[in-house]
Amino acid sequence: MPGPPGPVLNAAVLGRPVSHSLSPLLHTTGYRVLGLPDWTYGAHDLGADDLAAWVRGRDETWRGLSLTMPLKEAAFAVADTVSETARLTGSVNTLVRRDDLGWDAHNTDVHGLVAALGHVDHGGAVTLLGSGATARSAAVALAQLGVTDVRVAARNLATSTEVVALLDSLGVHAVPGTLDDWAQERRRLVLSTLPPAAGGAVAATLLAAGTTFEGATLFDVVYAGWPTELARTAVSAGFDVVSGLEMLVHQAARQFELFTGSAAPIDAMLAAGREALGR
Repeated sequence: MPGPPGPVLNAAVLGRPVSHSLSPLLHTTGYRVLGLPDWTYGAHDLGADDLAAWVRGRDETWRGLSLTMPLKEAAFAVADTVSETARLTGSVNTLVRRDDLGWDAHNTDVHGLVAALGHVDHGGAVTLLGSGATARSAAVALAQLGVTDVRVAARNLATSTEVVALLDSLGVHAVPGTLDDWAQERRRLVLSTLPPAAGGAVAATLLAAGTTFEGATLFDVVYAGWPTELARTAVSAGFDVVSGLEMLVHQAARQFELFTGSAAPIDAMLAAGREALGR
């Protein structure tokens, strides 16, 4: 006779807001496809000040945590070890339970970006829009993709200078710019890490510039509410446009592997995400 069932193994996405997250769908799709009935994946609304106490309260059945804003920097305080990628980017989006019940911190956003952009011809020169945590992950990803020249366009000069310094440290020539004039210079790839509201303002700048971008690609990390205003405007300017869904799925797939030890069924996860978003 079969033995008693094992304990339920828990994982979840944490952040604020978190109700919109596709992570529960993506991970549970993976559990279903691979036949992992003991795994469960939830969503918990937490602010940065809540994180440490909440994590301390998890028992040994908790195996992995996915982190979204505003927790990607606060997570360093609860980690026992930090991967080199997370350290470089200053951003943690994944906590993996250790055998000693501590937590290892990772950044799988870089992996997601590299996987999503691997097929794009960037021509070596990229415009990076934004200078927050996702922009730092994008900087590392661009270096891994062989980009040699990046213009960082952002509203916050201090944080854009930090992203420029990160790129320089990775051997990539980088210069700061502004969101008011980013479209004056045509580059083969524009990577936007901006939230939808900010992207709308940047779309207006693109319209005003009147530059044509035939053959260029805009990658917008936003995946919900698609197409964004920036994406629609970019199409009218000649861009090929890629949404952030593939990045989301690939970073989730890497988390899935870190949590479960099993290779993620990426195609099934991507199909589930597309269906949920009506793609």
